[in-house]
Amino acid sequence: MELHDALMTTRAMRRLSDQPVSDATIQRILRAAVQAPSGGNIQPYQFLVATDQEVKDQLAAIYLKAHERYEPAIQQYIPPFKDEAAERRHQRNWAATDHLARNLAAVPAMVLVLVPKISMAIDDDEGTMDVGPVYASVYPAVQNLILAARNEGLGTVLTTVFRIYEDEVREVCGIPERFEVVALMPLGVPTGKWGVASRRPAESMTSWNQFGEKRPAIEE
Repeated sequence: MELHDALMTTRAMRRLSDQPVSDATIQRILRAAVQAPSGGNIQPYQFLVATDQEVKDQLAAIYLKAHERYEPAIQQYIPPFKDEAAERRHQRNWAATDHLARNLAAVPAMVLVLVPKISMAIDDDEGTMDVGPVYASVYPAVQNLILAARNEGLGTVLTTVFRIYEDEVREVCGIPERFEVVALMPLGVPTGKWGVASRRPAESMTSWNQFGEKRPAIEE
């Protein structure tokens, strides 16, 4: 697959079939994930792949519990919709989110992304130098994973709602306390279609040289 096409058409896939995914396929995807750049090449992450049905059932139950708590709470933070089309897009997205929460146990695999609880800040005579969070060296690998899955014809989505009950997730999978679980990514054959998702234009979010200075889109 041509890279630009993959970048433009890879989107969050929350409706996945129960069609099996081989261990070899998952390993190819993870080999691509770890090729992502990280600060100092530290690769401060580990992956935990859940394919055992009993483990998936437990993770799915925790996920649904978190989803059902989160859903009513988030409604008060959703601003008014600009138009009916925006409301329909939101409803479709939320329906897919709800579908995933209620069908997570059926996906062939879940990939949990683990990160040690460390700080990247260092000190010298002038004080602490905060060079950014450790996650900056984690999420490039997550994006590589998403694109590698796309290349295999598989869909996924980065989810975090389970973190409401992260300790329970950690217990199910025997994850040591020293690790955060920063993502749970279902992996499977999507039942929907790939395509260009609705996004704000890059030009509307880009300043040049000074904040607020815009440039018009250049058509190629």
